[in-house]
Order: sequence, then C-alpha cells, then structure tokens
Amino acid sequence: MASQPSVSAPLANRDAVLPIRDASRRIVRELGFMKPTLAGTELPASAVHALIEIGNRGGLTATELCDRLNLEKSSVSRMLRKLIDGGDLAEVSSDTDGRSKRLTLTAQGRRTLAAIDAFAHEQVGGALACLPAADRAMVVEGLRLYADALQARRATPGTESKATAPLAVRIEPGYRPGLIGRAVDMHAQFYARAHGFGAVFESRVAAGLAEFLPRLDRPCNAVWTALDGDRIVGTIAIDGEDLSGDAHGAGSTSRIAHLRWFIVEDGRRGGGLGRRLLDEALAFADRTGFAETRLWTFRGLDAARRLYEAAGFVLADESPGSQWGTEVTEQSFIRPRPS
Repeated sequence: MASQPSVSAPLANRDAVLPIRDASRRIVRELGFMKPTLAGTELPASAVHALIEIGNRGGLTATELCDRLNLEKSSVSRMLRKLIDGGDLAEVSSDTDGRSKRLTLTAQGRRTLAAIDAFAHEQVGGALACLPAADRAMVVEGLRLYADALQARRATPGTESKATAPLAVRIEPGYRPGLIGRAVDMHAQFYARAHGFGAVFESRVAAGLAEFLPRLDRPCNAVWTALDGDRIVGTIAIDGEDLSGDAHGAGSTSRIAHLRWFIVEDGRRGGGLGRRLLDEALAFADRTGFAETRLWTFRGLDAARRLYEAAGFVLADESPGSQWGTEVTEQSFIRPRPS
C-alpha cells in the first residue's frame, strides 16, 4: 500500500500549498493537458512526453522511460507499441547487451518531435513574452526547483522535506568522441528556434570546431563538456589564439581569451549547469594569464546575458550583422582579468 501523506506538514504550509495547487491546475489546463491529444499532434500526453525524452537523450530503454515518465510498465508498453507501429519509434539492440532493446526516433519521429518542439516553443515563449525579463528568470528557477522537489519526494516516499539531490551531470575537460557533432547539433537546434539560423550558421559552427579541436595540445586552448552519463549535454571552450595571434607567452598582458561554443542542451537551462561550465572556462582563462576574455552573442538572449554579467562581463559593442545567414544585433562582451 502506498504511504499516506502526513497531515501536519501540508496544513503547516497551507499558505504556500493552496496557491501552488491552483497554479498547477491552471498550467495543466492552459497547456492543454486536459485534452485527449497534446501539442498540436494526434498523440496523447504520454506519447508526446515519450518522444521528447527519447529524442532529447538519443534513445532510452523501456525501463528507463517508465522511470522518467513515472508510469507503470504495462501502460508504457502499450503506448510504445502504438508509436512503433505508427512509425515514430524503432527498437534497436543495445551495444552492450543484445537482450536489451533501445528505443530511438525514426526520421518520421524526428519530424514529429520537431513539430512538438515548435508548438511548445511558441506556446511557452508567447507566455514568457508577457512577463518582464526579470520575472522570466524567476519563473524558470521556481519551476525547476518545484519539479526537482516533486521528483525527490517520489524517489523517497513519505518524506516531507528533502534537499535537492546532488547534480548528476559532471564536467570534464578535453576532447571526447562525438564532441563536434553534439555541440553543432545543440547550437543548430537552439539558434534555429531563437533566431531562425540555418545551414550557414550550422556550417560555420562545425567548421570552427573542426579547426579548433586539433589545437587543444597548446596550453592556451581548452574545451569542457558537461556529461550526463556518457551523453554530452553542454560544451564551452577557451580559444587563446584567434584573438591574440599567439600560442605562447602565458602571462602576457596583450593576450585575449575567446570564449566560444557555450551551449547547454534544451531542457537543462536554468538549473546552474551553464554557470558551472562558465566558471570552469573563466578559471582556466585567469590561471593561464589572459588579460581579458571576450565573447560574441546576440541581443535577445536575456538569460545568457545575465549569466555573463554576473561573471564580470560588460557589453562593449553591438551592431547589426548577418554573417550567420540571418540579420541580428550582434553583441560583444568583455571581462577583464580580476586584479
């Protein structure tokens, strides 16, 4: 029998519980979860969530999916069979265990997921646009904390208060197989939605990384990946040569670090991972003796700008540009080395 919730704790927090319950019901209704299908598809909510989880992680087993969706195995099995029969999912044998089947998106499934993402981005983005910029960050952080708390309580039933579990994602320096592909994919997906970038942008990101990674043997260059298990979910790099024109002479006051390829996977922003990656890169730049660190970005990425400014970057210049295939307002930020 499932454990019964404590009576005293909810009553003690009644002032907080009732508004959260009300907001949760309104969110469920406004996002369409009361309807038989979700996100502009003909699929039920569980199937939409399954495609998102499988797509975001490059594949999952049925057992892993059950845990992520918090659903019983029989319900998930029926839903997966419909998605497989419908052509959105395929089963492939695991590389490590031939008895285990891994679920991956088909070409049709990737198109379905792209449509879901576009629908949700317009829906959520439209709501956030109604809020002041400062309130958007509050919404992101509050929802993340609330979701984490619900998940922690499920993991330890009967507990009414539990600290958030330690971050499972680790950050590792250096090259890893698949780094170029994953970094390019994360950049292309995000900037296609945020700025309408296409093939020109994706090609330039790929070419830049391909040129940079062979230079990691030089002490002024470094790259870091955020890893969830073996899956790359974030990247950042310091290129110590392209702005300085000098691969040597650490400590020279003329040397400039270029912060590049900073990206975090969709669904993981707002949880502190970006800050951890940025801290690693800036600590390296300071240790290596760069006089300053520069980065280029685009107007409208407000959450990223707050992160940069909190780390000591200041806006140095902005101007219209179309080098990435779409005209945007490009911004340059500079962070002097702390004295």
